Amino acid sequence: MNYNLNKQEKKEINKIQNAYYLQPTLTRIEAFISSSQNKQEACKLVFNELYNIISEAHPEVDIILENRLKQGLIKEKKQANKTVVGNTFPFAVIYIFLQNKIVGNIKENIFITSELSTIPDFKNLTTINIGKETQKLDCDLVIYSLTEDNQLKDCLILLLKPSLKEKTIPTDIWKLLMEIATSNDCSVKEKYDISYAAKKLPKICFATINFYDEINNPQQRGMLKFFDQSFIAKNINYDLPSFITPMSHLIDFVNEIFD
Repeated sequence: MNYNLNKQEKKEINKIQNAYYLQPTLTRIEAFISSSQNKQEACKLVFNELYNIISEAHPEVDIILENRLKQGLIKEKKQANKTVVGNTFPFAVIYIFLQNKIVGNIKENIFITSELSTIPDFKNLTTINIGKETQKLDCDLVIYSLTEDNQLKDCLILLLKPSLKEKTIPTDIWKLLMEIATSNDCSVKEKYDISYAAKKLPKICFATINFYDEINNPQQRGMLKFFDQSFIAKNINYDLPSFITPMSHLIDFVNEIFD
């Protein structure tokens, strides 16, 4: 059964489709989905293709940036490229997630957003208090559901990194602090006056494209064990530990925890 996106979801899709630098990536996502006889399954599996899709799209994106520089539409290619690198992975994830919702793989009452300020109680969700000081979680996407009176019901915070060379340690520490703050019996919590005021305990998950195959490094792979689940947006030919799964599993994982 197909699902019609609501007004906010359509706005999110339109924003992504209108981003000039995303066109080569979106074209490849659509091509993968449309080439399959089973569209529902393809909408899940395309998550695993993001490494190939984004890598293959890069030369086209580079040409687009060069042309826009010549036309005076951008002042500096280097800065524009930073925007492309920072936005492509999260916007691709949102786009694929919403395609899964359209084909009925995601329940109607589950939403995804990068507009973090729109999430009820979001400040408390991402803030750990340590005495009078705070530690804030720097997150990318939120998957959530609401109660009938528009309060937060369930929440999954998704941290995205194209490569594990980008530091994940601060997020690991934040997740560990949350575990300490919500523990019923922890001397460390009392010692450092650690507290967490969120009304709903979120799931904290991590996703990476794994550009440089760092996930094969035990030290870098071990950092991912702190998260409720980690996902890899790349087809690989070796076994993964249970706390890391192909990103195509994100859809079923979300449906299970939001049940």
